[in-house]
Amino acid sequence: MRLLALLAAALAAGCGHVAPPPAGATSDSAAVADLFPLAVGNEWTWVDRSPALPQGRAPERTVRILALGADGYYRDSDRGELRIEGSCLRDRARRLLCAPLEAGRSWVSVTGVSSTERYEIVAAGEKVETPAGRFTGCVRVRALQRAGPEAENVLELTYAPGVGPVRIETFAVVGGKTSLQVRAELKSYVVKR
Repeated sequence: MRLLALLAAALAAGCGHVAPPPAGATSDSAAVADLFPLAVGNEWTWVDRSPALPQGRAPERTVRILALGADGYYRDSDRGELRIEGSCLRDRARRLLCAPLEAGRSWVSVTGVSSTERYEIVAAGEKVETPAGRFTGCVRVRALQRAGPEAENVLELTYAPGVGPVRIETFAVVGGKTSLQVRAELKSYVVKR
């Protein structure tokens, strides 16, 4: 559920049409907007394939963009809010995806007095297969947040062009050991252009 809450934070709401490019939009901002299409009515359903779930149980979660606020943030059915700002996709607290969309690109988001998240594009041009289909040209972003002296929380979001997030994974890293906590894969989507 924690992963899906993070996913919900990544999904924002929109108006009844595809938002026009932001004022001063560049090809970088257009590329970022293509990796997470924001428009009212856009909808993504993920199936939870987390290792801790009982065998045969794969809950689903659907998030739908509901509205575009006067401040340019799209609000979704899970109270997430997103917008394209400059060449980045952001929620109210952090930059989630920033151009240029190339492996090695990194940035930092300070989310609180003692909380900093480090982001890096770890892969560009990936091929990903999910229950919703096969996607090419995907970009995978890794977010790291310190959770203690020898612990980190890791979130990986994989975005497909023209679709949005197609895979979401969280990992716990404790004492150098990494364990998969949550894996959600795109099952279906409705994206208006």
